[in-house]
Amino acid sequence: MASNQRISSTEQLEALGQAVITTDPAGVVLFWNPAAEELYGWTAQEAIGRNIAELSVPEVGQDVAAEIMAALRDGVPWSGGFPVRRKDGTLFPALVTDSGIYRDGNLVGIIGVSINLGTALRPLLERSTDAALVLRSDAVITYASPAVELLFGWEQDALMGTSIVPLLHEEDRAALAALLEDVVAHPGVHTPVEVRVQAWHDWRWAEAAFTNLLDDPTVRGVVCNLRPSPARVAQEVAELRARQLETALQSRLVIELAKGYLVGRDGVTPDEAFASLRSYARSHHLTVHDVCRSVVGGEPLIAPPTG
Repeated sequence: MASNQRISSTEQLEALGQAVITTDPAGVVLFWNPAAEELYGWTAQEAIGRNIAELSVPEVGQDVAAEIMAALRDGVPWSGGFPVRRKDGTLFPALVTDSGIYRDGNLVGIIGVSINLGTALRPLLERSTDAALVLRSDAVITYASPAVELLFGWEQDALMGTSIVPLLHEEDRAALAALLEDVVAHPGVHTPVEVRVQAWHDWRWAEAAFTNLLDDPTVRGVVCNLRPSPARVAQEVAELRARQLETALQSRLVIELAKGYLVGRDGVTPDEAFASLRSYARSHHLTVHDVCRSVVGGEPLIAPPTG
Protein backbone atom coordinates (compact mmCIF):
# COMPACT_ATOMS: atom_id res chain seq x y z
CA MET A 1 0.00 0.00 0.00
CA ALA A 2 1.54 3.35 -1.02
CA SER A 3 2.25 5.92 1.65
CA ASN A 4 1.43 9.58 1.25
CA GLN A 5 4.09 10.54 3.77
CA ARG A 6 6.84 12.53 2.09
CA ILE A 7 10.44 11.34 2.56
CA SER A 8 12.81 14.22 3.13
CA SER A 9 16.11 14.59 1.29
CA THR A 10 17.93 14.38 4.64
CA GLU A 11 16.31 11.02 5.41
CA GLN A 12 17.36 9.75 1.99
CA LEU A 13 20.99 10.85 2.45
CA GLU A 14 21.13 9.38 5.94
CA ALA A 15 19.89 6.04 4.61
CA LEU A 16 22.68 5.74 2.03
CA GLY A 17 25.39 3.18 2.72
CA GLN A 18 28.05 5.54 1.38
CA ALA A 19 29.51 8.44 3.32
CA VAL A 20 27.85 11.71 2.30
CA ILE A 21 29.37 14.99 3.45
CA THR A 22 28.25 18.52 2.57
CA THR A 23 30.39 21.59 3.21
CA ASP A 24 30.26 25.27 2.39
CA PRO A 25 32.74 26.61 -0.23
CA ALA A 26 35.35 27.13 2.50
CA GLY A 27 35.15 23.47 3.53
CA VAL A 28 33.14 23.88 6.77
CA VAL A 29 30.98 20.79 7.32
CA LEU A 30 27.22 21.32 7.07
CA PHE A 31 26.00 17.72 6.83
CA TRP A 32 27.57 14.40 7.89
CA ASN A 33 25.54 11.22 7.46
CA PRO A 34 25.76 8.00 9.58
CA ALA A 35 27.89 6.25 6.94
CA ALA A 36 30.41 9.11 7.22
CA GLU A 37 30.47 8.60 11.00
CA GLU A 38 31.29 4.93 10.47
CA LEU A 39 33.89 5.54 7.76
CA TYR A 40 35.77 8.45 9.34
CA GLY A 41 35.14 7.87 13.05
CA TRP A 42 33.81 11.38 13.78
CA THR A 43 30.21 11.76 14.90
CA ALA A 44 28.02 14.28 13.10
CA GLN A 45 27.98 16.40 16.25
CA GLU A 46 31.80 16.47 16.28
CA ALA A 47 32.14 17.12 12.55
CA ILE A 48 29.52 19.76 11.77
CA GLY A 49 30.96 23.26 12.01
CA ARG A 50 34.57 22.10 11.56
CA ASN A 51 36.66 22.27 8.42
CA ILE A 52 36.80 19.03 6.43
CA ALA A 53 40.55 19.44 5.96
CA GLU A 54 41.29 19.15 9.67
CA LEU A 55 38.93 16.17 9.99
CA SER A 56 40.02 13.97 7.12
CA VAL A 57 42.74 15.40 4.88
CA PRO A 58 46.30 14.31 5.80
CA GLU A 59 49.45 16.09 4.68
CA VAL A 60 49.86 13.75 1.70
CA GLY A 61 46.36 14.64 0.49
CA GLN A 62 46.65 18.44 0.62
CA ASP A 63 47.55 18.76 -3.06
CA VAL A 64 44.53 16.68 -4.08
CA ALA A 65 42.23 18.76 -1.89
CA ALA A 66 43.46 21.90 -3.63
CA GLU A 67 42.93 20.23 -7.01
CA ILE A 68 39.36 19.30 -6.04
CA MET A 69 38.52 22.85 -4.97
CA ALA A 70 39.97 24.30 -8.17
CA ALA A 71 37.87 21.94 -10.30
CA LEU A 72 34.67 22.70 -8.37
CA ARG A 73 35.19 26.44 -8.63
CA ASP A 74 35.39 25.92 -12.40
CA GLY A 75 32.08 24.05 -12.30
CA VAL A 76 33.66 20.62 -12.89
CA PRO A 77 32.81 17.63 -10.62
CA TRP A 78 35.84 15.71 -9.32
CA SER A 79 36.16 11.96 -8.82
CA GLY A 80 39.20 9.93 -7.86
CA GLY A 81 41.12 8.17 -5.12
CA PHE A 82 43.40 9.66 -2.50
CA PRO A 83 44.44 8.92 1.10
CA VAL A 84 42.24 10.28 3.88
CA ARG A 85 42.51 10.22 7.67
CA ARG A 86 40.24 8.70 10.29
CA LYS A 87 39.62 10.23 13.71
CA ASP A 88 42.20 7.85 15.23
CA GLY A 89 44.86 9.17 12.82
CA THR A 90 45.07 6.09 10.61
CA LEU A 91 45.00 6.54 6.85
CA PHE A 92 42.99 4.64 4.27
CA PRO A 93 42.47 4.99 0.51
CA ALA A 94 39.15 6.64 -0.31
CA LEU A 95 37.31 6.88 -3.59
CA VAL A 96 35.69 10.32 -3.54
CA THR A 97 33.22 12.01 -5.85
CA ASP A 98 32.70 15.71 -5.17
CA SER A 99 30.18 17.97 -6.89
CA GLY A 100 29.53 21.65 -6.45
CA ILE A 101 26.17 23.07 -5.39
CA TYR A 102 25.54 26.24 -7.38
CA ARG A 103 23.04 29.05 -6.99
CA ASP A 104 22.78 31.69 -9.70
CA GLY A 105 26.07 30.43 -11.08
CA ASN A 106 27.89 30.79 -7.78
CA LEU A 107 29.38 27.93 -5.78
CA VAL A 108 27.47 27.82 -2.48
CA GLY A 109 28.36 24.36 -1.27
CA ILE A 110 30.06 21.04 -1.98
CA ILE A 111 28.57 17.58 -1.63
CA GLY A 112 30.90 14.60 -1.54
CA VAL A 113 30.29 10.85 -1.58
CA SER A 114 33.12 8.58 -0.44
CA ILE A 115 33.85 4.91 0.13
CA ASN A 116 36.85 2.95 1.33
CA LEU A 117 38.68 2.17 -1.90
CA GLY A 118 40.43 -0.80 -0.30
CA THR A 119 37.10 -2.39 0.63
CA ALA A 120 35.72 -1.78 -2.84
CA LEU A 121 38.78 -3.20 -4.60
CA ARG A 122 39.51 -6.14 -2.31
CA PRO A 123 37.31 -8.64 -4.20
CA LEU A 124 38.84 -7.44 -7.48
CA LEU A 125 42.53 -7.31 -6.57
CA GLU A 126 43.38 -9.20 -3.41
CA ARG A 127 42.63 -12.70 -4.70
CA SER A 128 45.62 -12.29 -7.00
CA THR A 129 49.07 -13.33 -5.81
CA ASP A 130 50.46 -10.28 -7.64
CA ALA A 131 51.11 -7.01 -5.89
CA ALA A 132 48.48 -4.51 -7.02
CA LEU A 133 48.72 -0.73 -7.09
CA VAL A 134 46.07 1.74 -8.18
CA LEU A 135 47.54 4.89 -9.70
CA ARG A 136 46.10 8.26 -10.56
CA SER A 137 46.83 9.58 -14.03
CA ASP A 138 49.85 11.41 -12.56
CA ALA A 139 51.33 8.12 -11.20
CA VAL A 140 50.42 8.85 -7.56
CA ILE A 141 49.46 5.68 -5.67
CA THR A 142 45.96 5.67 -4.21
CA TYR A 143 45.81 2.01 -3.19
CA ALA A 144 48.29 -0.83 -2.53
CA SER A 145 47.35 -4.46 -1.90
CA PRO A 146 48.87 -6.42 1.02
CA ALA A 147 51.03 -8.44 -1.41
CA VAL A 148 53.33 -5.43 -1.94
CA GLU A 149 55.00 -6.18 1.39
CA LEU A 150 55.32 -9.92 0.79
CA LEU A 151 56.77 -9.60 -2.72
CA PHE A 152 58.78 -6.37 -2.53
CA GLY A 153 59.05 -5.35 1.11
CA TRP A 154 57.02 -2.16 0.68
CA GLU A 155 54.92 -0.85 3.57
CA GLN A 156 51.33 -0.82 2.31
CA ASP A 157 50.06 2.30 4.12
CA ALA A 158 53.25 4.28 3.47
CA LEU A 159 52.74 4.03 -0.30
CA MET A 160 49.41 5.85 -0.35
CA GLY A 161 49.68 9.37 -1.69
CA THR A 162 53.24 8.87 -2.97
CA SER A 163 54.47 8.58 -6.53
CA ILE A 164 55.47 5.25 -8.04
CA VAL A 165 58.51 6.92 -9.65
CA PRO A 166 60.97 6.59 -6.70
CA LEU A 167 60.27 2.84 -6.63
CA LEU A 168 61.65 2.50 -10.17
CA HIS A 169 65.28 2.24 -11.22
CA GLU A 170 66.60 5.54 -12.54
CA GLU A 171 67.36 4.03 -15.95
CA ASP A 172 63.80 2.73 -16.35
CA ARG A 173 61.87 5.86 -15.33
CA ALA A 174 61.79 7.65 -18.70
CA ALA A 175 60.54 4.57 -20.56
CA LEU A 176 57.88 3.86 -17.97
CA ALA A 177 56.74 7.49 -17.97
CA ALA A 178 56.17 7.25 -21.73
CA LEU A 179 54.32 3.96 -21.25
CA LEU A 180 52.07 5.47 -18.56
CA GLU A 181 51.17 8.34 -20.89
CA ASP A 182 50.02 5.77 -23.44
CA VAL A 183 48.13 3.77 -20.78
CA VAL A 184 46.29 6.88 -19.55
CA ALA A 185 45.33 7.76 -23.12
CA HIS A 186 43.99 4.30 -23.98
CA PRO A 187 41.52 2.47 -21.70
CA GLY A 188 41.81 -1.25 -21.15
CA VAL A 189 44.61 -3.80 -20.72
CA HIS A 190 48.15 -3.10 -21.91
CA THR A 191 51.05 -5.45 -22.70
CA PRO A 192 53.20 -6.28 -19.61
CA VAL A 193 56.70 -4.81 -19.44
CA GLU A 194 59.79 -5.61 -17.40
CA VAL A 195 61.07 -2.95 -15.02
CA ARG A 196 63.52 -2.80 -12.15
CA VAL A 197 61.93 -1.90 -8.82
CA GLN A 198 63.37 -1.21 -5.40
CA ALA A 199 62.81 -4.31 -3.28
CA TRP A 200 64.39 -5.54 -0.06
CA HIS A 201 67.13 -2.85 -0.24
CA ASP A 202 68.11 -3.95 -3.74
CA TRP A 203 66.89 -3.71 -7.33
CA ARG A 204 64.74 -6.57 -8.61
CA TRP A 205 63.28 -7.22 -12.03
CA ALA A 206 59.49 -7.20 -12.02
CA GLU A 207 56.78 -7.70 -14.61
CA ALA A 208 54.35 -4.77 -14.62
CA ALA A 209 50.93 -5.03 -16.27
CA PHE A 210 48.79 -1.90 -16.54
CA THR A 211 45.02 -1.67 -16.96
CA ASN A 212 43.38 1.71 -17.53
CA LEU A 213 40.22 1.81 -15.41
CA LEU A 214 40.05 5.58 -15.06
CA ASP A 215 36.46 5.53 -16.32
CA ASP A 216 35.41 2.68 -14.03
CA PRO A 217 33.29 4.21 -11.22
CA THR A 218 34.65 1.70 -8.68
CA VAL A 219 38.34 2.17 -9.45
CA ARG A 220 38.89 5.57 -11.10
CA GLY A 221 42.53 4.77 -11.68
CA VAL A 222 45.18 2.73 -13.46
CA VAL A 223 45.67 -0.72 -11.96
CA CYS A 224 49.29 -1.88 -11.96
CA ASN A 225 49.84 -5.58 -11.27
CA LEU A 226 53.41 -6.34 -10.24
CA ARG A 227 55.17 -9.65 -9.75
CA PRO A 228 58.77 -10.82 -9.86
CA SER A 229 59.65 -11.26 -13.54
CA PRO A 230 59.09 -14.96 -14.40
CA ALA A 231 61.81 -14.86 -17.08
CA ARG A 232 64.32 -13.22 -14.75
CA VAL A 233 63.44 -15.55 -11.88
CA ALA A 234 63.94 -18.59 -14.14
CA GLN A 235 67.26 -17.16 -15.32
CA GLU A 236 68.40 -16.49 -11.74
CA VAL A 237 67.42 -20.04 -10.70
CA ALA A 238 69.34 -21.50 -13.66
CA GLU A 239 72.40 -19.38 -12.84
CA LEU A 240 72.21 -20.39 -9.18
CA ARG A 241 72.02 -24.08 -10.09
CA ALA A 242 74.98 -23.65 -12.46
CA ARG A 243 77.01 -22.01 -9.69
CA GLN A 244 76.04 -24.74 -7.25
CA LEU A 245 77.04 -27.44 -9.75
CA GLU A 246 80.32 -25.70 -10.47
CA THR A 247 81.03 -25.40 -6.74
CA ALA A 248 80.20 -29.08 -6.23
CA LEU A 249 82.47 -30.12 -9.10
CA GLN A 250 85.30 -27.91 -7.83
CA SER A 251 84.87 -29.34 -4.34
CA ARG A 252 84.93 -32.88 -5.68
CA LEU A 253 88.00 -32.14 -7.78
CA VAL A 254 89.89 -30.76 -4.76
CA ILE A 255 88.98 -33.84 -2.72
CA GLU A 256 90.15 -36.20 -5.47
CA LEU A 257 93.42 -34.27 -5.84
CA ALA A 258 94.06 -34.42 -2.09
CA LYS A 259 93.29 -38.16 -2.00
CA GLY A 260 95.64 -38.70 -4.95
CA TYR A 261 98.36 -36.79 -3.16
CA LEU A 262 98.08 -39.01 -0.06
CA VAL A 263 97.87 -42.20 -2.16
CA GLY A 264 101.09 -41.25 -3.94
CA ARG A 265 102.88 -40.08 -0.80
CA ASP A 266 101.83 -42.73 1.68
CA GLY A 267 101.01 -45.72 -0.52
CA VAL A 268 97.49 -46.02 0.91
CA THR A 269 94.24 -46.77 -0.89
CA PRO A 270 91.91 -43.94 -1.99
CA ASP A 271 89.41 -44.95 0.72
CA GLU A 272 92.13 -44.86 3.39
CA ALA A 273 93.29 -41.46 2.12
CA PHE A 274 89.75 -40.05 2.37
CA ALA A 275 89.36 -41.53 5.87
CA SER A 276 92.55 -39.71 6.93
CA LEU A 277 91.31 -36.42 5.47
CA ARG A 278 87.92 -36.76 7.17
CA SER A 279 89.48 -37.73 10.52
CA TYR A 280 91.79 -34.72 10.41
CA ALA A 281 88.90 -32.41 9.55
CA ARG A 282 86.78 -33.65 12.45
CA SER A 283 89.58 -33.46 15.01
CA HIS A 284 90.42 -29.88 13.98
CA HIS A 285 86.80 -28.70 13.50
CA LEU A 286 87.31 -28.06 9.80
CA THR A 287 85.43 -29.08 6.68
CA VAL A 288 86.82 -31.87 4.53
CA HIS A 289 86.89 -29.42 1.62
CA ASP A 290 89.05 -26.93 3.55
CA VAL A 291 91.49 -29.67 4.59
CA CYS A 292 91.73 -30.96 1.02
CA ARG A 293 92.28 -27.47 -0.35
CA SER A 294 95.14 -26.94 2.11
CA VAL A 295 96.72 -30.28 1.19
CA VAL A 296 96.48 -29.48 -2.52
CA GLY A 297 98.02 -26.08 -1.75
CA GLY A 298 101.10 -27.77 -0.34
CA GLU A 299 100.45 -27.55 3.39
CA PRO A 300 101.59 -30.79 5.11
CA LEU A 301 98.59 -31.01 7.43
CA ILE A 302 98.44 -34.80 7.56
CA ALA A 303 101.68 -36.44 8.54
CA PRO A 304 102.68 -39.69 6.79
CA PRO A 305 101.93 -42.80 8.79
CA THR A 306 104.89 -44.10 10.84
CA GLY A 307 105.82 -47.75 10.64
